[in-house]
Amino acid sequence: MPSGSRRPAPFSLSVQYATVQPGVPSRSQFRRWVGRALQRPAAIVIRVTDEPEARALNQRFRGKDYAPNVLTFPYPEFKPLRGDIVLCAPVVAREAREAGKPVLAHYAHLTVHGVLHLQGHDHEDEAEAAKMERLESQIMRALGYADPYGSQAPNHKPETAHGEMDGRSR
Repeated sequence: MPSGSRRPAPFSLSVQYATVQPGVPSRSQFRRWVGRALQRPAAIVIRVTDEPEARALNQRFRGKDYAPNVLTFPYPEFKPLRGDIVLCAPVVAREAREAGKPVLAHYAHLTVHGVLHLQGHDHEDEAEAAKMERLESQIMRALGYADPYGSQAPNHKPETAHGEMDGRSR
């Protein structure tokens, strides 16, 4: 994605707050982050949850018994692009605190990460991971945040950090 003054893709965004947690971003913050990462028209739902809900979703759709920081559910059969991004507020806050970074920066990164997954980016092999991380770093810098994969960033561990779902498998 070229940096500079690209025109954002049109999109609709619904934000659902299903938990009470300090430091959760506003709808306008989510909108800014989605707009920067999105490269084509889309309809996106972001749901901010607590740990029990995130754990239940992860168990149901991925067979994993823990609350991940982010789950992404793309629905590739729809045009324009549609998808859901689930962010677990307590996990996001804990990870930000442990990494010594601002919670909003971590939310921004995970939102960008989820939006890239919705558009088909992945990190299943090293080449895909490197490409996706470059995009995330570029977008985060354009948003005014530090590179999430810089020396101060936590290690990217997809098997423990977050999950993705192919909407067709639901």
